Amino acid sequence: MGMKFTQLQCKEVICVSDGRRLGFVSDVLVEVPEGSVTAIVVPGPCRVLGVAGRHDDFIIPWKCICRIGPDIVLVDTKPDECRVPRRKPGLPF
Repeated sequence: MGMKFTQLQCKEVICVSDGRRLGFVSDVLVEVPEGSVTAIVVPGPCRVLGVAGRHDDFIIPWKCICRIGPDIVLVDTKPDECRVPRRKPGLPF
């Protein structure tokens, strides 16, 4: 079964271990020579009413995805292990 990125982008990510809502898929990481998806990126939760930016992003490996449904993506991982600091706007990777 194939899926477009835009179909994946509007799905909410939920951790099956604790039922925590992590957010919505915003991006994917792709292995360039092979063209395979290696992880999904979920932006961290907003700070203070969304004005003070966001917390760290979640980079969830593709192998941790249990199920992709019509509305949600279920992942089996510990969210704290998937946290990656957000890069500053305007700076390269």
